[in-house]
Amino acid sequence: MDYAPLIKKRRERLQELELQIADPELFSDGRRAGELMREHRRIQELLRDWESLQETQQRIRENRELAAAGEDPELAEMAQLELEELEAALPALTEQIQYSLLPRDATEERDAIVEIRAGTGGDEAALFAGDLLGMYQRYADSRGWRFELLDASPCDVGGFREVTARVSGEEVFRFLKYESGVHRVQRVPATETQGRIHTSTATVAVLPEAEEVDIEIRPEDLRIETCRAGGAGGQHVNRTESAVQIFHLPSGIMVRCENERSQLKNKETGMRILRARLFEMKQREAQQSYSEQRRALIGSGGREEKIRTYNFPQNRLTDHRIGYTAYNLDIVVASGALDDLIAHMQHEEMQTRMDELK
Repeated sequence: MDYAPLIKKRRERLQELELQIADPELFSDGRRAGELMREHRRIQELLRDWESLQETQQRIRENRELAAAGEDPELAEMAQLELEELEAALPALTEQIQYSLLPRDATEERDAIVEIRAGTGGDEAALFAGDLLGMYQRYADSRGWRFELLDASPCDVGGFREVTARVSGEEVFRFLKYESGVHRVQRVPATETQGRIHTSTATVAVLPEAEEVDIEIRPEDLRIETCRAGGAGGQHVNRTESAVQIFHLPSGIMVRCENERSQLKNKETGMRILRARLFEMKQREAQQSYSEQRRALIGSGGREEKIRTYNFPQNRLTDHRIGYTAYNLDIVVASGALDDLIAHMQHEEMQTRMDELK
């Protein structure tokens, strides 16, 4: 495919953006300025990748000539070795350019709200929910993202019945959006005396964080109640009505927050989660226009889709959507090493989107 005409358009767009960014009036609208700055950065990155691709292709041509000439055997051998390295790097560069040229999903730039709920399996499901929370926190750390616990309902044996976190940083939702669905674990629980393998589940929902301009929430559509927090947290939390429950009457969504010591902070957190859930509903409707294959990859944000199995006896991680299997489950969970799996998911989605554009 000849990318040159598309690259030409991006160069022209970059010049337009630079003129707009040079206007001091732009920064009176912080949202608009942020959007233009992000677009400017993306095009700059695309053009750097394009230059790298052009340079790599040129060096491949030169090394092929040197390797084929045969006048200097030592030089020909060195050229052949470098040629193999250059040819190995070419597919990744090409794929990155393809991805950058695709129409952008506006939510990919956003921070994310991650909700994890214990499913079937009792205490073991709660422990697994805690393991998933730790895995995502370590993955966020590896990418330099901020991981903030918003609300949690701990279980007496450890883990969580429910836990909600906010992940903020560069393109968070682009990488985490594939995690929504049912995660299944197969392992021998610590309480199992006969060594039997149990199967438990936890549900993950990753929501792009919404802004007030995305979702209009009318005060008359809300019922807000305060109550005492139900879990551990010290005398202050348990003796004062710091917990907040927010009911969104039109949708039937209820959000409860009790993690903070003040009603105000719990209300702010609850409204943030509520906006994200309402925005998710809006996005789900928009996703009906996606192909069935793409919806199977990124899901609907629904909580019923079984997407992945964590089999500890076999040290096996399997993602059922793309048939991905790896035998390094211990490393993935312990260190949050999700990069390879997510790269496969992104590759599959990109190929699907490229096919849709043909």
